Amino acid sequence: MKRLFPVLIFALCLLAACNSKSDGKLSTDLVTSPKSATQTSDKQAAIKFDKEEHDFGTLLQGEVVSYSFHFTNTGNVPLIISDVTSSCGCTVGEYPREPIAPGGKGIIKATYDSKGHHGFQSRYLTVMSNTIPAKTTLRISGKVLTPDQY
Repeated sequence: MKRLFPVLIFALCLLAACNSKSDGKLSTDLVTSPKSATQTSDKQAAIKFDKEEHDFGTLLQGEVVSYSFHFTNTGNVPLIISDVTSSCGCTVGEYPREPIAPGGKGIIKATYDSKGHHGFQSRYLTVMSNTIPAKTTLRISGKVLTPDQY
């Protein structure tokens, strides 16, 4: 009897779902909801970088180089950077862990290790924050020369 009860409940739920009068369409409530992520708010953090790309020029293989991307919170609430990820293990992004006040400034430092690389290199850092859109992409690039090329 104990084994039959869960099976009976499952069968009743399945029967109720099959007999519902759904026309197979999805609800559009999220699209028209003012709380939807596609809507803007008058209370929002915003991140503005001085520049979003940096070219290191020519590098010697094995060189480790860094660049600091400067930004400002141009919104009216604190900016929170939750994560910075890179497109490759050879690139590391350092970012402020504390909230940046409206009008405040900060730095995201990108460090690239050219060991084992050669030719034109392009790497990306993805900045996740409480802005709309939530992702901002920063790019670093450069041409890595092998020892026989210099």
